[in-house]
Amino acid sequence: MNNRLHRFRKKKPDTSEHGRRITNETVAEHRERVLAGGRRFKYPVQYARHRLVINAVAISVVAIVGLAVALWWQLYPAQNTSTFFYRITRVLPLPVATVDGEQVRYGDYLVGFRSQEHYLQNKEGINLYSKEFKQQLEYIKRKALDNAIADAYAAKLAREMGISVSDAQVDSALEQQRVSRDGVTSQETYDAIVLDHFNWTPTEAREVTKARLLRQEVAYQIDKVAMKQKDQVVALLKTKKDFDEVAKLVDVKGGAKIFSSATPLVPSNNQDGGLAAAASRLSKGGVSQPFRSTTGDGYYVVKLLEKDDNDRVSYAYLKIPLAEFESRLQNVKNAKRVSEFIDVPKITSASAEK
Repeated sequence: MNNRLHRFRKKKPDTSEHGRRITNETVAEHRERVLAGGRRFKYPVQYARHRLVINAVAISVVAIVGLAVALWWQLYPAQNTSTFFYRITRVLPLPVATVDGEQVRYGDYLVGFRSQEHYLQNKEGINLYSKEFKQQLEYIKRKALDNAIADAYAAKLAREMGISVSDAQVDSALEQQRVSRDGVTSQETYDAIVLDHFNWTPTEAREVTKARLLRQEVAYQIDKVAMKQKDQVVALLKTKKDFDEVAKLVDVKGGAKIFSSATPLVPSNNQDGGLAAAASRLSKGGVSQPFRSTTGDGYYVVKLLEKDDNDRVSYAYLKIPLAEFESRLQNVKNAKRVSEFIDVPKITSASAEK
């Protein structure tokens, strides 16, 4: 009997949260309970993700600093000149020195040094990194660094004076370099020769040529003394025919000494800065007007002495050197306004002779 009553006894209504019925009045409360339960799993994941981001950033910063230190060590204390590090300096504007506040790019130094290194090791068979040739290695490093410093200083003066070199001027200079005694070399052959001898791509050869032309243009523009000497030479040649005599009479105060000389018979396309070509356009005994040499080392006046049937010429010449640019650069160095970031020994007269 008791068992039968127990079976028919009504169950008490389930008043727990899980058993409570969801009605329109309790749906908001139920939703909040569900969300609250989910937050227990959400926030720990957020904290882990935050820590992961911090760790990733920290590792990245350490890696970047490590790479920067390694790069600094290889380029500055170790002076690594390999192709890999050269390519880095072509991309990153890293300085190798400063001159009068102007940055000297490491890549500009390396493009000069590596060309000489390549030629001496591959064409002359010299092991520059042996003890025997240590002084020669230091010499070409110093020459490359001095040249890069001079180019940077010329670029600074050019910017201040509004001097520039056009693409047409660069094209003309490159075309002149393709001219040889055997005629005009094709562009492909010229590029192959430059790469083989100096390890320069066409782009690098063009950049080197443009820097050289810009320095020349600046040197001509700022050298007022050389301009006056040129005018003196023109005036003296109206009454004097002997080049040696004219050279002695030109005032050299504040400028460089004028000198004269003569050549034996040479091809009219001789690689002499355009002097033979200028002489070949004269009649025998004719004297040219002053002109700039293609090498950019000064003004020249030539006189044709002889011309044979083989298109060879002999000529006398007067040279009016440029001195102002080198003088200004030396003053900057004397004033301690040049800072070098790599250790390269200075060139002494004794080492230069060796």
